[in-house]
Amino acid sequence: MSERCQEALNCSPDALQGALSIHTRKITDSCRDKDCIEDLRVFLTRDSQAILDSAAGAKVRCADLLYTSIDVTPVAFNRNHYCIDLTFYYRIIADAMVSACRPATLCGLAMFSKRAVLCGEHSDAHIFTSAAPHSCSCSNSLPTAVVEVLDPMVLSSKVVGICNQEPIALQIPSDVQENFDDELVLSGDKQRLFVTLGQFSIIRLERDAQIVVPVLDYSIPTKECCDNPGCAEDPCQVFAKIPFPASQFTPTGCEVEGCDTCNNYQTT
Repeated sequence: MSERCQEALNCSPDALQGALSIHTRKITDSCRDKDCIEDLRVFLTRDSQAILDSAAGAKVRCADLLYTSIDVTPVAFNRNHYCIDLTFYYRIIADAMVSACRPATLCGLAMFSKRAVLCGEHSDAHIFTSAAPHSCSCSNSLPTAVVEVLDPMVLSSKVVGICNQEPIALQIPSDVQENFDDELVLSGDKQRLFVTLGQFSIIRLERDAQIVVPVLDYSIPTKECCDNPGCAEDPCQVFAKIPFPASQFTPTGCEVEGCDTCNNYQTT
């Protein structure tokens, strides 16, 4: 807690200059999750799939979270709770072993869906704003779902040969598809890449609220504006304020075997 916040809590009523009504979002409920996502199929691009079909094996190098789709719906028979349906989209980078040549890079998409149920309180209010004067709210206002997610850890990966294939219908958002320079292969593959990921996330529901806060003084910036990078301070003065990174000079080992450069963990 900052000194100014501590001062606001400890000061006498006479020190307060008044109260201020503000509009903000109140967190109604939240949870954290630790998911081990086993054997997640990777949909490779066309060129990557052609390489994998003739490869002796492959190993996932890293996974990047591209996008998260969020949908909020009320829970039936419980007016205070809501279902948050989430779909995470990951870009998977892997190395394929082809004969004696150097590993070939594979790129593909993996998806994971989950659901959480949280208390979001109930509101009968219809919300309209001047930013959208022609919009119409035809249902009760829903709380806002917020998801904070770290890039996943790669725990393991494997290649599996495919004999019998079933048709699959896959809806991929256009914003996700734009991250790949080729079409994703959904069928007709001979080998498939699967990955196991570890993911940490925090999910919360927020609802608009008006609250009153104590006022000590209005905040006025003390730093002067600068139109050139580094003009406010001498470079050596900036460097002098940086603490010495002693921890980076101390050799440390990985808690889990197989740390790679993607900040993921490889256990296979």
